[in-house]
Amino acid sequence: MPLIIFPCAVCGEPNETFVDESAASDQEYTEDCQVCCRPNVLRIHINEETKEVKVEAEFEE
Repeated sequence: MPLIIFPCAVCGEPNETFVDESAASDQEYTEDCQVCCRPNVLRIHINEETKEVKVEAEFEE
């Protein structure tokens, strides 16, 4: 499982999380910011050929 870093959609602080590559290539889940504790919806895309991981964080209202 690769470690990724994403900026919190609320406070902008960097956060670390692990991505499960054995799950689907497109994933979505909520993870609380490790600094401000606000929920972030993470949208993960894994390129199956290159294994490159892209992440987008959005504030969950």
